[in-house]
Amino acid sequence: MGEVSEQTKNLIFVIHGYGQQAKYFIQKFESLDNTKNCIVAPEGLNRFYLEGFSGRVGATWMTKEDRLTDIENYLTYLNKVYEEVIKDTDTGHLKVTVIGFSQGSATASRWVSNTPYNVHQLILWAGIFPPDLDYQLAGDKFDNMDIKYVYGLKDPFLTEGRIDEMNRISSKLQVSPETITFDGEHIIDGPTLQTIFKS
Repeated sequence: MGEVSEQTKNLIFVIHGYGQQAKYFIQKFESLDNTKNCIVAPEGLNRFYLEGFSGRVGATWMTKEDRLTDIENYLTYLNKVYEEVIKDTDTGHLKVTVIGFSQGSATASRWVSNTPYNVHQLILWAGIFPPDLDYQLAGDKFDNMDIKYVYGLKDPFLTEGRIDEMNRISSKLQVSPETITFDGEHIIDGPTLQTIFKS
């Protein structure tokens, strides 16, 4: 959504959650569609029928089956997407943000901690850091990075236990994410999104 040009201020990679498709997920960011922003929504490499053997199709970033290979594959894939988006472009004027939603928060965290490319802001939206992050590697990459934790106060998936886990992992990583909440459930909230990118 949009394109990288001299007028672009924000390059935003949005990483969808379990069972979603990129072409629908990116629509949740239409409020940011202007000349200052370029939004890129990669899609998980594993696709499946959401119900039975036909009908709607969703995607996921990994399953428990051969998960390490899945992780390695999507890290390579996301780096290639990044390279394709910024090819032949001077990126010095860009602020690069990665937003991971729900399951995509783990994917976003792993990618940002492993990629050789600069990421200025990481937003975990309705999801948490994965507990198996390499704390040394991730801590080094997250140092001086703007990290935000965003969730709806009525999100049924974010129990008190999950929030406690997020806090424990953040402590191990020695990071202090800014917490932003909104009055809603397990969604990308448009007004909250606009507030984050208003400057």
